[in-house]
Amino acid sequence: MDPNNSLDDKSESRLYVGNLDLRISEAALIKMFSSFGKIVAEDFLWHTRGPKRGEPRGYAFVQFSTKGEAVLAKEKMHGRLVCGRPLIVRLASEKYLMEGAGNSSFGAGGETSKSNFVAGSLAQMSKSAKIAAIKNKLKAMEEESQNSKRQKNG
Repeated sequence: MDPNNSLDDKSESRLYVGNLDLRISEAALIKMFSSFGKIVAEDFLWHTRGPKRGEPRGYAFVQFSTKGEAVLAKEKMHGRLVCGRPLIVRLASEKYLMEGAGNSSFGAGGETSKSNFVAGSLAQMSKSAKIAAIKNKLKAMEEESQNSKRQKNG
């Protein structure tokens, strides 16, 4: 058996689950996904340093026994509202999502999770659609900035 091949199989059946409400426990996460197949591993990420130490980070990884189970769970759970928040579910091998989510984390409080959700939804778009969405966002931000300057001066 080729060890590299088994590693590829493992990453194909591993899901990234993001935009988790902080009230979601590991047990609740497993319960949500167990109906789609056999879960062989789960990584629930916690803050290890700083003021949020011991609190959930808002994302996790769920490993199924087969790629088919993972794909089914992704199809059924992506976008599903849990505690009022739409889940972002992707195959962990879809690296562009992680890069986008990591680079877009800015601001404080709710802005961070909002920007991560935007990055997650951008991952589904074509390149030209992403560019158009970013241009529209920049335009809206410029207009907000100009409006706030007018209010200060007015």
